[in-house]
Amino acid sequence: MVAGIVLGTPLVQAQEGAEPRFTLERTESGVIRLDRQTGAMALCTESGGNLACRMAADERAAYDEELSRLEKRVEALEKQLAQGLQSVPQAGELPSDAEIDRSIGIMERFMRAFFGLIQEFEKEEQQTQPDRTLTP
Repeated sequence: MVAGIVLGTPLVQAQEGAEPRFTLERTESGVIRLDRQTGAMALCTESGGNLACRMAADERAAYDEELSRLEKRVEALEKQLAQGLQSVPQAGELPSDAEIDRSIGIMERFMRAFFGLIQEFEKEEQQTQPDRTLTP
C-alpha cells in the first residue's frame, strides 16, 4: 500500500524548483532508493503496509569499514585522554610541596606588582595635588 502511494505520486519537493533528495526505482524484489546527496543506495520492501529499507551489500561493507575506522580513532583518543588525566590531581588528592611553593611564588609576584602599581598611583596623586596649607 505504502509503496504504491510512494511510487504512484511524484516526490514532494521542499522548495519550488529544488531537486528531490531521493530517487525511487521499482524492481522485481521491491524498490531501490538512491540518496542523491550521499550516493547511498538501499533496497526497500513493503511489509504489512510499511516500507522497510536495507543498505545494499557494497554500501554495507563501506559502512562497516568506516565504523571500524571510527571505533579505532575513538579508542586512540580515549587512551590519550586517560594518559593526560593521570597527570591531573584527582579530587581529595593534596598537591605536593613543590606545587604549593610554585603557586605561592606566582601569587607573590602578582601581589608585589599590584601593590607597586598602587604606590605609583599614590605618588602621582600626591605630586599633582596643590599644597593647601596656608602660610601667612
